[in-house]
Amino acid sequence: RTFTHWSHVVALIFSKFTHCFGLNNLCDILGQFSGPLSTIRGAVPPRRNTLSHANRERPAAIAQWLFYEVLDHLRSISSGFGVRKYPGRLKGLKGAIHLMDSTVIELVANCMPWGSHRRRKAAVKCHTRLNFQSLLPGYVVVDVAREHDNLRARELCAGLKSGEIVVMDRGYVDFEHFKDLSARGVVWVTRAKEGMKYDLLDSKPLDEGAKVLVNEWIVLGNGCQARRIVAMVEVDGEEREMVFLTNQLEWASATILSLYKARWEIEMFFKELKQTCKLCDLMSYSANGIRWEVWTALLVQL
Repeated sequence: RTFTHWSHVVALIFSKFTHCFGLNNLCDILGQFSGPLSTIRGAVPPRRNTLSHANRERPAAIAQWLFYEVLDHLRSISSGFGVRKYPGRLKGLKGAIHLMDSTVIELVANCMPWGSHRRRKAAVKCHTRLNFQSLLPGYVVVDVAREHDNLRARELCAGLKSGEIVVMDRGYVDFEHFKDLSARGVVWVTRAKEGMKYDLLDSKPLDEGAKVLVNEWIVLGNGCQARRIVAMVEVDGEEREMVFLTNQLEWASATILSLYKARWEIEMFFKELKQTCKLCDLMSYSANGIRWEVWTALLVQL
């Protein structure tokens, strides 16, 4: 009761800035500097059991709400906050571009059986929809890693509007979801899974200058029309053949390839969270506490 929400948030933010490696480490440091800490709107240092209980019992939705409130505040005082121009071939696109992917955060299996992922392993998965223009998350879901990615695809894309673009990894491939996105006017780009069945409608001319081998209009198994592009893509200095899917039938093949290449930004976003904000070193053993740490890391990154 005496450990306020404000003191809780300040303690977790401090842990991310200073890369604390445990509750004892965090509480000892804050206890030594209780005087300077009190000047930050009266924040008080926590005891280990108090902080552990707060992480476990206080709703993590508080940290989620705080993240979006801070983001709205920054945008209100600076209209151009986080806004940048699309690079390269994507300059001419008017619709918002969203990047969708997930990252796995490993846990200690014998301490967190609720997060059992594989044999003798535990993990949680952070599903993120990242705005490509601002490189800030538009929607985040933190849940157990044993769930397949495509089970969260609809939730992540629920807020997308007609004319917007979503680029996702092939882990989110769901033909029924693709059909719904097309009906809503949302452009989607992804990679095809191996052994995918489809019916060929038409073969289109290949773009000059692009390393495109196949450009086809197809019909997926559920009747959804799509475009299948096979191209040579450079990965780690070597060219590999990759198969892409999209419902955008008119744009140049090079534009579709550039859109999927932009998905690399979300990988860099995850790397920054895990390394700079130390999201890979968690202090909590509960699911709620881990959500607190994820949203605090996002707040620090913001």
